[in-house]
Amino acid sequence: MPSTELIKAVAVTAELCGRVFSPEAAAVFVNDLSVYPEQAVIAALARCRKEVRGVLTIADVVSRIDDGRPGVEEAFAMLPKTEADSVVWTAEMSQAFGTCVSLLDAGDTVAARMAFKETYTRLVSQARDKGEPVKWYPSLGHDPRTRDAVLSEAVSKGRLSLAHAQVLSPMLPPPNAAMLAVVGKATKPLLPTPEAA
Repeated sequence: MPSTELIKAVAVTAELCGRVFSPEAAAVFVNDLSVYPEQAVIAALARCRKEVRGVLTIADVVSRIDDGRPGVEEAFAMLPKTEADSVVWTAEMSQAFGTCVSLLDAGDTVAARMAFKETYTRLVSQARDKGEPVKWYPSLGHDPRTRDAVLSEAVSKGRLSLAHAQVLSPMLPPPNAAMLAVVGKATKPLLPTPEAA
């Protein structure tokens, strides 16, 4: 059951975008958004009020829901440049990479970016329409130095568990206090620092 806050946010956003819903249309609109976390929808509606020029649509709202998937430009920038590079990416990023890897190998970055953008945007839209949560997967390259950095960053951003990262790279440096706090293991170092001893 949608909250009163959500129903009001939809009504106000639609009105500010030049559309007034009948009660039936508002109910369908809210129902279509019910597969997403309510607070994420409310945040997306706030973005719509600032960004949408014209009639509010479901697609306007869904495309602005922050579900943990990176935007298309950020996703493209995260792609591995060579087989030596490691990456922690979403299923949508991995699939879209498959459509552009031959263009990247040929040195045509512009065409590769366009192919990636089209495929990634479609895949993310499909996943959001189905209400699928984001899932992060590691793809390890040959270079252990970049592997450890990528895995550490993924743990610090909550994309991989610390235990999973350490299985993938046993030589991963010991986690720092900030990393442990992110994964909920501790809020202070397990051993005192040399200065404290």
